[in-house]
Amino acid sequence: MTIPMGHNAGQWTARIITLFPEAFPGVLAQSLTGKALAEGLWALETVQLRDFGRGKHRNVDDTPAGGGAGMVLRADVLGDALDHAESGLSRADWPVIYLSPRGKPFVQADAERLSRAQGATFLCGRFEGVDERVLAARQVEEFSLGDFILTGGEIAAQALIDASVRLIPRVLGNQVSTEAESFSHGLLEHPHYTRPNDWEGHAIPDILLSGHHGQIAAWRQAQSEKLTKERRPDLWRAYNRKDPVTDQQLSDANNGASKGAQKDD
Repeated sequence: MTIPMGHNAGQWTARIITLFPEAFPGVLAQSLTGKALAEGLWALETVQLRDFGRGKHRNVDDTPAGGGAGMVLRADVLGDALDHAESGLSRADWPVIYLSPRGKPFVQADAERLSRAQGATFLCGRFEGVDERVLAARQVEEFSLGDFILTGGEIAAQALIDASVRLIPRVLGNQVSTEAESFSHGLLEHPHYTRPNDWEGHAIPDILLSGHHGQIAAWRQAQSEKLTKERRPDLWRAYNRKDPVTDQQLSDANNGASKGAQKDD
């Protein structure tokens, strides 16, 4: 069932063009995003692409020009759907996004940008993709979740919406938590621990139980840098370009943290 459109000023809105509106809100109806949706902190609207189909059977796709396998979503159908979804909206405040494996990787900075907009329209593709002309003519941004293929854009759209909605003020209830997350400062997040203090012979690092907030902050920073360097060399290189840290400095910080984290005999 299509969710009707009715954007309220000041309310962040996700507008989804899809052949499967019943896929929404999906997981977005759960937990904090679902609570925020129910409380009106953000809104969700769907546009049934089939409504703009051609002919008796509301066809939305056709065979690829030049031959080949599969079907391609038609430019005229998509153009009408996008025009309907964008009616009365300013593109500067309302990005239009196509979920595509050839798009640029979606990163935290993109989620932050979307969360500051009035909302966004998400075009969920199917089959072999969409007619290239509509992407160019409507200046649609393309984003990817990674180097793999999904059967459609609905799951990817939910991921982008979740990443953006959680940054809207009052959704999480603790803005500090978003400021310390992975990627917020160009690094992966440090490890987390909680009770019990000793689990199957594995103890929480002593420094986290010390009460020395300055030393704890330094340990967490060192751990973030260590994990980023080991697991995401691309992020580490980018971080060093912004905030140069020598290998020796990182080594010294990690050695100090390891000593402080050793379990008593």
